[in-house]
Amino acid sequence: VPPTLPSRMTSFVCQDCGTSFTLPPSVRDRYPGWVPRQCLDCRGKGTSSPARAATRSRTSNRRRSNGASELLTLAEVLDKYTEGPTTGVFTDGSSVPNPGPGGWGAVYVVDGEVVAQDHGHDPDTTNNRMELRALIAACDLVPDGEAATVYSDSNLAVRTINEWAAGWKARGWKRKTGPVENLDLVTEAYERFSSRPELTLTWIRAHDGSRWNEYADALASAWQRDEL
Repeated sequence: VPPTLPSRMTSFVCQDCGTSFTLPPSVRDRYPGWVPRQCLDCRGKGTSSPARAATRSRTSNRRRSNGASELLTLAEVLDKYTEGPTTGVFTDGSSVPNPGPGGWGAVYVVDGEVVAQDHGHDPDTTNNRMELRALIAACDLVPDGEAATVYSDSNLAVRTINEWAAGWKARGWKRKTGPVENLDLVTEAYERFSSRPELTLTWIRAHDGSRWNEYADALASAWQRDEL
């Protein structure tokens, strides 16, 4: 049972990371009716630790596993969604439950047209492993030397490759607080992106109506359907 909030304390859910947070009465009184969209960590950006980002990733993936992924076919995604970037490599990965069976997907799109795509399934995995596996596949979809933006809706995976992996490598692939989780995939993904400076890895919000992010989600969940 969650603890009872102090009088006049209201709980909100961050739309970026999915964690619950509160505002003190003084803030509520100053801005009556205001509903914040982000927690302080996401508003500050760059202040989170790997452990906290991992917690946020698990929270987000639990929310997705509980119904955010619609299990649409690729054709249904294209029919339903029209928004978001139209060029880039879009990736996704998940397991249901977590850990459990899962899948990953990646699609390379230029001006709204699919250039290449790939997807796979693992009978015993985790959300984070599938997200990393999708990033590795993304590198294979883009020809060497061709500039592209790679999108992932996993904040943990993006920050692992962009911010933390270099320090872990310098320490012999060790974290200050313990071993690196999913070391095999982290090292492979980091080396792939390090050798491809023409590729830019960036975060995209999950399930906000972006057509090609939803398409990657459909690829990742293909193992749960009879029809791709």
